[in-house]
Amino acid sequence: MNEERVLALAGLFQATTLAQQLANDGRCDDVAMAAGMASVFRIDAPTVVAVYGDVSAVRLGLRQLIALLDENNRDVAITRMAFTVMRLERSLSRRPDLLDRLQQGIQAAQRQVEHFGPDSPQVIKRLAELYAGTLSTLKPRVMVTGNPQQLQQPAVVEKVRTNLLAAIRSAVLWRQLGGRQWQLLLYRKQCGMLARGLLTGSTLSNP
Repeated sequence: MNEERVLALAGLFQATTLAQQLANDGRCDDVAMAAGMASVFRIDAPTVVAVYGDVSAVRLGLRQLIALLDENNRDVAITRMAFTVMRLERSLSRRPDLLDRLQQGIQAAQRQVEHFGPDSPQVIKRLAELYAGTLSTLKPRVMVTGNPQQLQQPAVVEKVRTNLLAAIRSAVLWRQLGGRQWQLLLYRKQCGMLARGLLTGSTLSNP
């Protein structure tokens, strides 16, 4: 394990945490969601940190990752969702046609970002539709459970899907960096130490 892989994992766990917050309460950490949305468009970022803008942008994900590695505190629903996203990303990697559609869709959404702003309802809607038209057609399906009243709200569903697209972005990054699911078991202690170090460092530099 290394810091870059831990950051990609933090991005993944942050996005699934936000999806779960929305499913339960109909709202989530807007700043963290904006960072996840921005990562979707940073395809050619020079560094892993640049994908998210700053380490402090994935603090929520680092906290969730630390909780996962401490079996007494982990959230089973978020953990299950994150591992399903990892498997879904592997399915996507075997579908170059869908990868092309995703890339084209992200480029189209980028034009809306320039017109409406990075976290506008129009961009959220476009990214949600992109997720539904591509990733939702693959298996395994990411099952999001929560408050049925919230999950019947179109605006909430759009935000959930947008966060799942951001989760896939981080899962792609994780695999590109050589990340594999078994490493979380084999290097559990090292991963936790790195996550705590990154969280402490980001808090000291951006209190």
